[in-house]
Amino acid sequence: MKILLQLTLIFLLSFVIESSANELRAGAAKIDVTPPLEMKFALGGYGARMSKPAESIHDRIWAKAVVVSDGTKKFAIITSDVLAVPPNVKPQVVQKLADLGFGVENVMILPSHSHTSLDMTALNDKNTLNIPQIGIFQPELLHFYVAKLVQVVRDANAELTAVKFGAASATLDGMNRNRRGDGAVDKELTVARLDRENGKPLAVLVNWTAHPTLMDENDMFVSSGWPGVMQRELEAWIGKGVIALYFNGAEGDQAPVRPQGASHNEQAEFYGRKVAIAANHLYRRVALKDNVPFSYKYQKIDLPRRVAHPDFAKTGGAEYGLDEQSMQVILQVIAPETSASNAVRIGDLLIVGAPGELASRLGLDVKNRLKKEGVAHPVIGGLANEWISYILSAEQYKKGGYESSVSFYGPQLGETIVTGMIDAVEPLVR
Repeated sequence: MKILLQLTLIFLLSFVIESSANELRAGAAKIDVTPPLEMKFALGGYGARMSKPAESIHDRIWAKAVVVSDGTKKFAIITSDVLAVPPNVKPQVVQKLADLGFGVENVMILPSHSHTSLDMTALNDKNTLNIPQIGIFQPELLHFYVAKLVQVVRDANAELTAVKFGAASATLDGMNRNRRGDGAVDKELTVARLDRENGKPLAVLVNWTAHPTLMDENDMFVSSGWPGVMQRELEAWIGKGVIALYFNGAEGDQAPVRPQGASHNEQAEFYGRKVAIAANHLYRRVALKDNVPFSYKYQKIDLPRRVAHPDFAKTGGAEYGLDEQSMQVILQVIAPETSASNAVRIGDLLIVGAPGELASRLGLDVKNRLKKEGVAHPVIGGLANEWISYILSAEQYKKGGYESSVSFYGPQLGETIVTGMIDAVEPLVR
C-alpha cells in the first residue's frame, strides 16, 4: 500500500511538472523607434529621394515584441515600422540578448516595409559605397535602432504570464492586386490573439500582404504608413493595453488598391482603417485555447551566385543611378552569400520567414502546401530578419521588369528560398 501511494505521488508530481512545462506563457512590449530629426536620417524605399533627410514627423514609428515560452524554450517575434533590415542587424541584436537565452534560432524580425521610414541601407555597416541613390550608412542610426530592438525584447521577456491563444483567417476582396499582372493575389487576412488567463488582452498579431507604398518619393515626413494606422486603430478599439503587431507577407508583387483621398496620408488613413475594421471583426471571432503546441525551427540557406539581371540597367539601375559595373561592386558589399529561414508554430498559426520580398505565387504555394499538411493558419513572414533582394520564380525572373532587376541571385533564387522555407517548417507540421 505504501509503495502504491509513493508511485501515485510520483505520477502526480510528474504530471504537474509536465503540465507546467507545457503551459504557454507570453509577454509583450512596444517602444518608440523614431530617431530625432537632428540625426538627419534618410527615408527608405525610393532612390529618387537621393538620401535626403526626413523633413518632419507625421506619426511615430514603433518596434513591438512578443516573447512566447512553454517553460523549456522561448521565441521572440519582433515587428518594426521600417522598410527592411540589412543582414548585420539581427546578429547584433541577438548578441546583446544572449544572456536571456536568445540567438539567431529563436528570434524573428519582421519589418512592415513602410516606404516613409528608416532606410535599410543606412543601417548596413558594410555599405561603405557612399552612393545617395542606394543610401548612405549612418553608424549612429544603426546603434540607435539596435538598442531599441534589444530593449523591446527585454521588456517583453521581463514578465511572462500564462496566456490563451487562438487564430483565425478571412478573405479580403478588392484590397490588394498583383502589380506585375501575374494574377496571383494573396487575399488572406490572418489574426492571432494572446489573452491573459483573466481575459485581459495581451497582444494581437496581424498578417496582411501588400506594399505600404501609398506614399511616394515626394513624401518626406516620417510615417509608419497604412500599417501604422491599422495598428493604432486596432489597439484603440480593443483597448485594455493590448499591443497590435503587424507583419507583411509575400508582398514582392502585391500592391494596395489605392483608395480615393485628397492626400497620400489620407489614403493611408483610409486603407489602414479598412484593414483594421476587418482585423477587428476577425479578432472577435478567434476561439482561444490553453496550452497550445509551440515549436520553432531555424534553417540555413546557401544562396546561388550573385549576379545582376540583364534588365538591371534599364529598370532598377535607372532608378538608383547605377551601371552594371558599379552594380557588381554593390553586390559584393551588400548581398550576403548565405541566408536563413526560421519558422515558429503556436497552436494553429505557423509563421515561416522569407528573407526578402517573396513573390505572391511562391508564397501561396507554400501556404497551400502547409494547409494540405493540416496547418489551419499558415502565413508568410515577409522580409524576415534580412533583405537579400526580390525573390521570384525562374519564370518570373526571366520575364523581366523592376522586381526581376532587383533580384540579385539569378533565376534559381525562388526555388532555393522556398526549399529552405519548407525545410524550416517540415518538423513543425508532423
